[in-house]
Amino acid sequence: MVIDLFQRFLNRIAYFIPGGYRIRPLIHRLRGVHIGKNVWISRYVYIDELHPEAVIIEDNSSIGLRTSIFTHLYWGPKKTAEHAGKVHIDENVFIGPHCVILPNVHIGKNTVVQAGTVVSRDVPPETLWGLPKSGPIARVTIPLTHHHSYEEFIKGLRPIRK
Repeated sequence: MVIDLFQRFLNRIAYFIPGGYRIRPLIHRLRGVHIGKNVWISRYVYIDELHPEAVIIEDNSSIGLRTSIFTHLYWGPKKTAEHAGKVHIDENVFIGPHCVILPNVHIGKNTVVQAGTVVSRDVPPETLWGLPKSGPIARVTIPLTHHHSYEEFIKGLRPIRK
């Protein structure tokens, strides 16, 4: 219990404190995260607080602003493991801002993960990984505001055919 609280405390400090090349990686190493040399961890990065030892970040990699790395997803009051597994980020990987890395993922070396990407499966080495560019999906005829329900909003959507 005390170790668990200490882990969470260190995670919160690393979340805010400056020092992306030295201080934040050092704090995460103290938590048990396996971090190589010359790793940059931006501010507001969340690295799993219950199983930090299941995260490996190899040399010369960068983790972008507000990225979250999960090694587990627990559900319910008994905290049953729905998914649990390592996250392995190879060397020379760039993970853009606002990414979510889910359990059981291996990101290959020299890969770039596009900003805002959810990584739910292995990424091959030397790959630019992410969704196609954003674009229009539907025309909104009823705005999603407090004046209308979500159901009204959904019924008012008109798909855009490409």
